[in-house]
Amino acid sequence: MILEIVSPEATLFKGEVTSVSLPGVSGSFQILDNHAPIVSILKHGVVKIEAKSFKFDKQVEDKFTKVNDQNYLLEINSGTIEMQDNKVIVLAD
Repeated sequence: MILEIVSPEATLFKGEVTSVSLPGVSGSFQILDNHAPIVSILKHGVVKIEAKSFKFDKQVEDKFTKVNDQNYLLEINSGTIEMQDNKVIVLAD
């Protein structure tokens, strides 16, 4: 599936991922390939991204924490997420 993370300043990430875990207001949840359509509000927490490979723009790379070659973390204050047609869009603060 495609994940796109957008902040007010820039597009932080766009690429193919295997899963993404998000801090929802009613608890954390995970989205996998071919997940049902969903719209949700996000609270302060960590977005966990799993992918076979990562490519970041140099100006935003420092916002991510590397766990290992296939996992990165991104701390957010709040946001919204929409999953539709195997594409996840995260609008993050």
